[in-house]
Amino acid sequence: MVKSVNLPLRVYDDLGKVSEELSMMAKKPISQSMAIDLLIEIYRAHLNNRCALDAFSQQLRSLNIMEPEEFDKYWDEPAKPQTVKNKTKLDSKEKF
Repeated sequence: MVKSVNLPLRVYDDLGKVSEELSMMAKKPISQSMAIDLLIEIYRAHLNNRCALDAFSQQLRSLNIMEPEEFDKYWDEPAKPQTVKNKTKLDSKEKF
């Protein structure tokens, strides 16, 4: 059985890019649904490590997470160009 999921446009675009990247790595086609399945498997494998699970849980609790409706609205808005008012050159001490 197949079910549909509504994704914000930017998430859908990112999923397409991830699918392409995985296809290049595997040297065979990886569909978007296959990419989602692989990402879920990676997520589960990573969180099987107790330390990783604890660290991820702490991070998740400390995030200021939007409500789902707010997230969908935010991510569906077209990208707005950012303007930089004052460009300053970093001196050697400030470079990473």
